Amino acid sequence: MDSKKEIYNRMPKGTYPKSLKCKPKDNLELVNNEILINKLSYPLIAKPDFGLRGLAVQKLEYEEQLIKYMDNIEVDYLLQEFISYPNEIGIFYIRIPGEDKGKITGIVAKEFMTIIGDGTSTIEQILIQTPRYHMQLGKLKSLLNQALERVPSKGEVINLVPYGNHSRGTKFLDASHQITEKLTNTINKIFLQIDGFYYGRLDIKYNSFAELEQGQNFSILELNGAISEPTHIYDPRHSIFYAWKEGLKHFNLLYKICKKNHQLGVSYYTYSEGRQLLKAYSKHLAQIA
Repeated sequence: MDSKKEIYNRMPKGTYPKSLKCKPKDNLELVNNEILINKLSYPLIAKPDFGLRGLAVQKLEYEEQLIKYMDNIEVDYLLQEFISYPNEIGIFYIRIPGEDKGKITGIVAKEFMTIIGDGTSTIEQILIQTPRYHMQLGKLKSLLNQALERVPSKGEVINLVPYGNHSRGTKFLDASHQITEKLTNTINKIFLQIDGFYYGRLDIKYNSFAELEQGQNFSILELNGAISEPTHIYDPRHSIFYAWKEGLKHFNLLYKICKKNHQLGVSYYTYSEGRQLLKAYSKHLAQIA
């Protein structure tokens, strides 16, 4: 139940997409006026301000799609500029309170849900023939409708889901071998500017890895805190035992950070507060679904 907009507001300017927060009852005239004021233009990304695992995230190409989204959304949502950098990764970062430098504990590369046309098959037929993708067919039908009947030309590459979410068809690949001292210093510099951030994963789009190491040509799409997963565990090459080991390692570090913060005066949630938060989250999740 953390507001994405409030998180963006705590991040260094220029490191995240331009974002506009909207209410479910806002009318089209008001939203269009705010789009102009904030200098946004299509395509836009729409997503709930409180969200999880890509639920209700959608790329909007034109106003008619925005109207349809507004008609269906029942929670506060964001409209963001679409970041067109070609690459996306998730970087897990941990810093112990009181220390000046943290570390990157894992990197996940994201292979988007793309298909290649053969000149004879429709998009739907290609999806059915691809075991990893045909499970997404139900969701894609509601989003793409008649577009699934199009026959792509031979060799044509189509990105069907332009955001790197595991539950929306993106393949996660462990790219932790890309952790370098230069990248660690760049990421550490960003996080030192975010008061109170010690543990979590940033999802970032970037142009080239060399530029990212230098802190150039990138945008942070999401900044996730204590609920973050070290998503490099979802690489198909990894076993369940590897996933358990990495999960336990990160939970242990999270425990140490929480204990240290508590010693510095940060209170723990009470059982009652935690239960109320869980109930609020369950209700919110049902609204998004």
